[in-house]
Amino acid sequence: MLLVGLAVSAVFLAIGLRGLKLADVWRDMRDINLAWVAAGAAVYFLAVWGRTWRWHYLLRSIKPISLRALFPMVVIGYMGNNVYPFRAGEVIRAYVLKRNEAVNVSASLATIVIERIFDGLVMLIFVFVALPFADFQADWLRDIVFFSTLLFWGAFLVFLVMALRPERMRRLYNAVFDRLLPESVAQTAKGLADHFMTGLENLRRPRDLFMTLIASIFIWLTETTKYWLVMHAFDFEVSFFVLMVMTAVVNLATTLPSSPGYIGTFDTPGIKTLTAYGVKESIAASYTLVLHAALWLPITLLGFYFLYREGLGWQDFSRARKVVGEQTAPDNTAAPDNTAAGDNPAAEALIHG
Repeated sequence: MLLVGLAVSAVFLAIGLRGLKLADVWRDMRDINLAWVAAGAAVYFLAVWGRTWRWHYLLRSIKPISLRALFPMVVIGYMGNNVYPFRAGEVIRAYVLKRNEAVNVSASLATIVIERIFDGLVMLIFVFVALPFADFQADWLRDIVFFSTLLFWGAFLVFLVMALRPERMRRLYNAVFDRLLPESVAQTAKGLADHFMTGLENLRRPRDLFMTLIASIFIWLTETTKYWLVMHAFDFEVSFFVLMVMTAVVNLATTLPSSPGYIGTFDTPGIKTLTAYGVKESIAASYTLVLHAALWLPITLLGFYFLYREGLGWQDFSRARKVVGEQTAPDNTAAPDNTAAGDNPAAEALIHG
């Protein structure tokens, strides 16, 4: 999967750099107003706080945990996504939560899956809301929206049905596991699925659905505000609606496998979106690269600080994969941590993005 991600990033970079004069990009980058970039970086942490509150809200049905305790875990998670392959940040986040708060990994991963689904749904909302004010008829955008709509709405409906009919789903997956798997593996799979179902409880309550959606909209409007602030560091201007489209496009594209830090899958869609709205290509490229760095660097540095403060090291990323794949007994008691992540298909799917 690492080679696939690197190949995807290489293809995106080749498309983005084709015909681009790097000297012009560097010239446009040298003249930027760094105060606007710093302001954007500061606003980004408001979005990170929003992500922390959302996770805090989703975890309520499992265990109430303070924002102060969760914020470092969220930051460490996003740092992990930036520097480690396979979206390992999501795994280390669940690992630290288990270590610090004794929350079952499968249950916490379910809340992270809910986060990702709502992020995707909000990106689609952004496109549908913004396009009437920022008309964009490119075929590739329509393709992204079409396939993303199928993916995220399909996933949302599947998990919603699972949450609303828990006993029926348990009977279904218990029967499937008993029929297809050896007894010991079936018991482990049932335990993992039971804990995962616990993490989906928020989807049963309309108020929780609404609050999760509102929190997700706040997060992404705040992040788009960062895009808007960083734009003022450059010699171009587009509407906030155009930046909503860009936010949606680049973040939908980063759901593809890629190198750590979403190299290429973030940059090329950003450049192509801006040039489609008339921004000069070299300026679009310099803006997107600076924006990417401003998104990547602050959260990564703070994540390393929290990693050090928590007494964690690089070896804990491998240990996290092991803990995520640990055997879970059907009586909701975690078995010893002696199973690799590869023995847990759900964990493996999340790790490999």
